[in-house]
Order: sequence, then C-alpha cells, then structure tokens
Amino acid sequence: MSTTNNTLVKIAATAKWDEGVRSTHTIRDFEGFPMDEPVHLGGTDTGANPLEFIAAALNGCKAVMIPLIANEQGFAFTAINFDTTGIVDSRGLMGEEGVKTHFQKVRFVCEITTNESDAAIEQLKAEVERRCPVYNLFADAGIPVESKWIKK
Repeated sequence: MSTTNNTLVKIAATAKWDEGVRSTHTIRDFEGFPMDEPVHLGGTDTGANPLEFIAAALNGCKAVMIPLIANEQGFAFTAINFDTTGIVDSRGLMGEEGVKTHFQKVRFVCEITTNESDAAIEQLKAEVERRCPVYNLFADAGIPVESKWIKK
C-alpha cells in the first residue's frame, strides 16, 4: 500500500495469464500465487478460484478488524476462527440471462474465544461490520450476508 495523500490509500495487484483459465498474481513484493478453476470448470485445479479468494478476503479482513477494534474497545480474546461460505448460481457463470454471476448470499461464522459478555460481543460485531471494507463491499452490492458469532 502506498499513501497518495493523508486519507486515500492506493491498493494494487498485477497478474499474468498462464494458460487455460490459470493466472499468476502478485501483490506488492510477495511471492506470486496462482488462481485457477477446478477441472470440472475448465481449469487444472492448481490454485483457488477468484471467488474463493474473495471468501478468504472476508476472513482476512475480519482478522484485521476484530483485533484492531477489540483493542479500541478493551475487548479481550484468546482465539478467533473464521468460516465463510458463498453461494453462486452457476447458471449465471455459464451465461444465462438474468442470473447474477457473483455470490447470491454469503454466510460468515466467527468463533471467538473470550470471557467477554454477549453484549460486548454484539458491540464488537456491530463496529467490525460497520468498518470492515470487504464486508461492506458485499453489503453495498446488495449481497445478503448472514453473520453469526459464536462465543467459545
């Protein structure tokens, strides 16, 4: 990330098509990583597909926002596990008119190990959902997100 002024941050990635439906992606100075599709979708299954990366991005975004906001709120926890599932109607991907090509809905589950009260968890959840960029991409796109937090 590079700052272009005091508030705007530039986010960038590069990619190179390899073959078939496989490509290699690079972000900043990290090692490149593949994106591909399963064999039944015309790929070689040598990497996760783009929508799987989006599901992982929601988990990753929450893994940033929860500790950040928990620290602000004085909320203590010892572990967090995430599970995100997106539902896609493959008819849209295959070109059928009127069928969305992106997630129809998303289910997000957060298991958090804490001794904090249910009210404190709800307060943390609300602020995380208000500020999480990836969560808000889904919400702003009108994709229903079922968000369930489980206290461990």
